[in-house]
Amino acid sequence: MASILVGSFPVASSSGSYVKEATRYKTEKIQNNYHIMRHHQNHYSSIKVGSTFHQRARRYVVNAASGESFESAKPQHFQKTFTGSIKYYLDAFTRFFKPYVLIAAAISITSMSLLAVEKLSDISLTYFIGLFQAIVAAALMACYITGLNHLTDVEIDKINKPYRPLASGEYSFETAVILTAASLILSFGIGWIVGSPPLLWALSITFLLGTAYSIDLPLLRWKRIAVLAAMCIVVVQGIIFQVAYFLHMQTYVLKRPTMLPRSVIFATAFMSFFCLVLALFKDIPDHEGDEKFGIQSLSVHLGQKRVFWICVSLLEMIYGVAILVGATSSNHWSKMITVSAHAVLASVLWYRSKTVDVKSSSATESFYMFLWKLFYAEYLIIPFII
Repeated sequence: MASILVGSFPVASSSGSYVKEATRYKTEKIQNNYHIMRHHQNHYSSIKVGSTFHQRARRYVVNAASGESFESAKPQHFQKTFTGSIKYYLDAFTRFFKPYVLIAAAISITSMSLLAVEKLSDISLTYFIGLFQAIVAAALMACYITGLNHLTDVEIDKINKPYRPLASGEYSFETAVILTAASLILSFGIGWIVGSPPLLWALSITFLLGTAYSIDLPLLRWKRIAVLAAMCIVVVQGIIFQVAYFLHMQTYVLKRPTMLPRSVIFATAFMSFFCLVLALFKDIPDHEGDEKFGIQSLSVHLGQKRVFWICVSLLEMIYGVAILVGATSSNHWSKMITVSAHAVLASVLWYRSKTVDVKSSSATESFYMFLWKLFYAEYLIIPFII
C-alpha cells in the first residue's frame, strides 16, 4: 500500500544513483513505519476509538510522505487507545454483571426500607448506613449469581447471547471465575461484619438457590426444569427481597419488633407474581439455544407465542388486583396514586405487547427489558400503599 501511495507522488526523473537511492530509502522508511502501525492495530484491535485504524494508517502514511515523523503522531495515538481501553473494559464489565439486575436490587431494597419508616426521625445516619450495607451485600450476591450463570452457560450463550464477554472471548474463563468468586466472598464478608440475622438469611438463601439454579451437578441445574427455575426466581426476587430486607431495616437497624404491615404483604404477593412472569418470559428470547441444549423451559414446551401471551395476561391480571387493593385504601392520596398508577402501567403494557414480533429474538429481548422497567416502576408505587 505504501509503495503504491509513494508511486503516486512526483519523483524527479533523474538517472542519477542519488535520486534512486533517496527514493528507495524513503519508500522503505514509510513501509516500515506502516508495519509498526499494523503491529499496534493488532495489539489494540478490540478497542473501539473514534475513527478506524485504516483511516489513521492512511493519514499517517500521507503525513510520513510529506515529512511528518512517526514520533510526533505517536503520543496522540496512545492517548486515544488508553481512553478507549477504559471504555472497553467498563462496557465488558457491565455486560458481564447485568446492570438491570443490580438496579433492581438497589431500588427494591430502598423501597422496602421506606416501609419500615414510621416517623421522620427514623431517617437518620444509622438508617442510611443499614440501607447501604444491605444494598451492597445484595448487589454483590447478584453479581455472583449472574457470573455463575455465565460460567455454566458459555456454550448456550454462544448461540443465544454471543455478545456476552465470556461467550465472545473478551473474558477468559479464569477472569470470570475470579470476578464471580470475589463477588461471593465480599457479599458474605459484608453480611458477616454487619451481623444482621435477616441480612445473613437473605444472602444465604439467595446463594443456595442461585447456585442450584445454574451449577451443573447431579440433582442441580434447576434452570433445566421450568417449575424449579421459576421457584428459584420467585423466592429470591419475590419473597426474600421484600420480607428479609424489610426485616433487616425493621428489626436490626430500627430495633423494632417483627411485624409485616399491609404494604409489605401486598408487595410480596405482587412481586412474587411479577417474578413468575419474568421467570417464564426470560426463556422466550433464548428459545433456540435452550432447545438445542435440552433446557426444558416452558417456551420450548408450549412455544414462544403462547408463553408470551400467558405472561402478558398474568401481568394484566395482577395489575387489576393492585387497582382493587388501592381502591380499598382509607387514605385518599394512597387510593388516587395507586389506582391511577397501576391503570397507566397496565395500559402501557397492553399497548406495547401488541407491537412485538414474538418470533424475533431481538424484539422479545427488548420487551423483556421493558418488563424490568415495569418491575422498577412498581417499587416507586409500593411506598404509597397504606
